[in-house]
Amino acid sequence: MSTASTYNASDIVSLEGLEPVRKRPGMYIGSVSTTGLHHLVWEILDNSVDEAMNGHASEIVVTLHKNGNTVTVADNGRGIPVDKHAKTGKSALEVVLTVLHAGGKFEGKNYKTSGGLHGVGASVVNALSKELIAIVRRDGVQYKMEFSQGKPTTKLQKGTVAVRGTGTTITFTPDPTIFPKTDFDAETIRQRLEITSFLHRGVRIQFADETTGKKDNYFHEQGIVDYLAKVLVQRSARSIHDAPFTVRKEGDERIEIALQWTESTDEHVRSYCNGIPTANGGTHENGFRAGLGKAVRNFFETHNLIPRGVKIGHEDIREGLVAILSVFIADPQFQGQTKERLNNPDMQSSVDNAIRASLEQWLNSNRSVAESIVARIIASARARAASRAASESVSRKTSTSRAMLPGKLSDCLSSGRGKSELFIVEGDSAGGTAKQGRDRNFQAVLPLRGKVLNTESLALSKVLENKEIQDLVTAIGCGIGKTIDIARMRYERIILLADADSDGHHITTLLLTFFYRHMLPLINDGRVYISVPPLFRIDIGKERYWAADEQDRERIVSTHGKRGKPEITRFKGLGEMMQKDLWDTTLNPATRRVLRVEIDDQLETDRIMNDLMGRDASARFRFIMDRAEDAQEIDV
Repeated sequence: MSTASTYNASDIVSLEGLEPVRKRPGMYIGSVSTTGLHHLVWEILDNSVDEAMNGHASEIVVTLHKNGNTVTVADNGRGIPVDKHAKTGKSALEVVLTVLHAGGKFEGKNYKTSGGLHGVGASVVNALSKELIAIVRRDGVQYKMEFSQGKPTTKLQKGTVAVRGTGTTITFTPDPTIFPKTDFDAETIRQRLEITSFLHRGVRIQFADETTGKKDNYFHEQGIVDYLAKVLVQRSARSIHDAPFTVRKEGDERIEIALQWTESTDEHVRSYCNGIPTANGGTHENGFRAGLGKAVRNFFETHNLIPRGVKIGHEDIREGLVAILSVFIADPQFQGQTKERLNNPDMQSSVDNAIRASLEQWLNSNRSVAESIVARIIASARARAASRAASESVSRKTSTSRAMLPGKLSDCLSSGRGKSELFIVEGDSAGGTAKQGRDRNFQAVLPLRGKVLNTESLALSKVLENKEIQDLVTAIGCGIGKTIDIARMRYERIILLADADSDGHHITTLLLTFFYRHMLPLINDGRVYISVPPLFRIDIGKERYWAADEQDRERIVSTHGKRGKPEITRFKGLGEMMQKDLWDTTLNPATRRVLRVEIDDQLETDRIMNDLMGRDASARFRFIMDRAEDAQEIDV
């Protein structure tokens, strides 16, 4: 064991200059992995971007040289000062590149906003480079200075030939004694440069990849609006409204927001401060989410849009949201040198205030768009509640072996999904006829006993206690609620087959309610159909016709009645039909009539389902009374 007498002043090591960076690089760039390697590029790039942000540069050129491990970043900004620094007696360029916490961004005189205020970026890159060359153009003269591992290898050299323009060019090669791998990834650099051009409207950025000879130019006049469009394409996210919502607030704090709600089930927010990605969020993201939630909730409450029994959570409001948030502030307080989280406390209220009033006004001014968003949020709330209830009450496999299938299911012979169909049939009698009349190669039949449970106002835990629903979910095989995976469906399509009378329509409605509330992705993906079986058989002479309803019957009689007296048979149910007739009229894909279930207006569909199938009878009473005069014949 060591004692105090063996621990003295000789054990204390004082690291000078850039030695701390080389001893503990992870403290400054996160790690020496590929991520840390590319962070060197970002540090130099940020300096050029800072010049552009403050109106001093309009072009940035980044070059990946042929060897793959050397990068040059050049801009047409003012150029790093080269005059003598009063305190050190060295040139300002040497001080910036060799002294930690040295730079022109501390006083706020030269940079209104900046991504790097710690003054360590360029010097850290220099410390971790085998070679770094700095070229500065100022006052019609070009200056050059070279470094290795953070130390000057040449003096500041002043060119003898006059040059035009101003700017800074930094070329560096990472030190292989620090980094296990020093080859840069061109695609990683390319993506970062394109994002940078999105965040800084009006700045032209070029990437020259000498390893492939390819050059890319980035310039985005619409800024983050263009960026949002690209992210939507990358994520294959279908927006539920055409134009994005945008906020652009100028002043001491510049705040830009662009967002759209999509059909995706996750939330995707990309945030930036002074052009630097804040992957771990921070106060600006907190303010964004708070303001968004308040604006949407205010809209719901103002227009009384929350259905009875539905609880809207923050996660429901943000489900499917894709957003870009970019702020520019004078004194950013980042967490750590890698700047992945913003800590400025005042930014939470600033972003909150910027989005709240604007978004609420936008929703009120774009009612059709707002209705689509409201419907999306309500559907999310219902699905989330159902999923929560299901996880608490039952654990269910999404893939089902044949041994586990319901006993009354007559499955098809085909082992693959292919063009297979599952007919959900009302009652054992109709089920028996359907089983005999079907093509067993690709058609399966599941008969359900009696009227299906009305699932509109029931928790999923209660729904799954019903034997008929259990059999239905098991037969389909793709899960229920949030666990649905369409890829695991055992059949290509689901066809609801009930009698053509009012009782059959009621059963179909009950089934549709179940699919809408608990298996909505099947409807959205076009997998649910309603069969249209005949209610009447009409024999005229030697000809036979089939009518789906009274109106269809009258049309056939008026069209063909001159050929002879029509003999009309009304079916009491599908079980009365001969199996060949059922095949010809209802099961045969070549001759049957089926309707695919589609949702044109989700908000209106949700309201109708809630009114007609929910617990509140007053809505149904009003519906009946409003239409009582239109009723001419009631099928009872």
